[in-house]
Amino acid sequence: MGRPRFLFPGAEMLIETARLWADLGFYSLNGKEEFHIHGVTGPDEYTAIVNNNAFTNMMARENLRYAVESLELMQKKRPEGFKALAHDTDLQPEEIDEWRKAAKHMYIPYDEEAGIHPQDDGFLKKEIWDFENTPTDKYPLLLNYHPLVIYRFQVIKQADVVMAMFLLGHEFSWEQKKRNYDYYDPLTTGDSSLSASVYSILALELDYLDRALELIRYAAWMDLADVGGNVKDGAHIASMGGTWMTVVYGLAGMRDFGGRISFNPKSLPHVEEVRFPLTVRGQMFEVNIGKDSVKYSLKKGDGLTIYHGDREIKLSKDKPHKVMKLVNKV
Repeated sequence: MGRPRFLFPGAEMLIETARLWADLGFYSLNGKEEFHIHGVTGPDEYTAIVNNNAFTNMMARENLRYAVESLELMQKKRPEGFKALAHDTDLQPEEIDEWRKAAKHMYIPYDEEAGIHPQDDGFLKKEIWDFENTPTDKYPLLLNYHPLVIYRFQVIKQADVVMAMFLLGHEFSWEQKKRNYDYYDPLTTGDSSLSASVYSILALELDYLDRALELIRYAAWMDLADVGGNVKDGAHIASMGGTWMTVVYGLAGMRDFGGRISFNPKSLPHVEEVRFPLTVRGQMFEVNIGKDSVKYSLKKGDGLTIYHGDREIKLSKDKPHKVMKLVNKV
């Protein structure tokens, strides 16, 4: 078009995805100002076409919030670029107001009596799957039961609400995470190789050591031990990524909320040392977890600020190393 564009990366995508959620959702007719999203399927493939999947609504809310915040910042910092963006995407001011309102009033399922977030509006009303009388050779369930049978029960293929608690952990209290985890873990078959890693990360955060180790081993052995009996068809690449996540997000406890990189590392029995590199904002550093302490080392770059628990750590060329006691030693 011949004119300079001072756009934030991904701005067009934020606009179009925000439009998607605004178009899919609607405000409740029950007298309450609640924004609902119906007829969706969340991460759990054993529960399909539901109303107000908690994961979906939470992620939609995050998307809408981020779109509003980014566009307002762009309008302030790069007004000419914002005008060009608005022109090219036919963005109207009332759209941003609409997204802000939808995010504010997004309905997130919560059951006061159980003290948990239902996976969707109808999940807790279903019968619980008869796990006790389901033979081991009937797993994965999707290979032995018709989907319309599975959909009628409380049974989960892979992390759903638990995935939301991992990705949006700052939206939940520790008590909420514990209650949700305690409810959903027994209902989860792990028929998906992607489930173990996410559940292990939350298990470590909640100090469920035995369960965490069981899940970490399951994720690591998926291909090495041919757990699913299908390595002949190819490796589980996403599960391999999940295994990496169990180390970085699980054992090291890394989180990135609002651009704040923090670690809550833990030492586990039979694990002598955990070491891995990370590149953040062009800075490369290494995390080395021992039995009683963790060492953060800047390898490349001018400097980086991270957090060890709530304690700020500034790594620089002058002070490239920092040794800290473990925040939580299990």
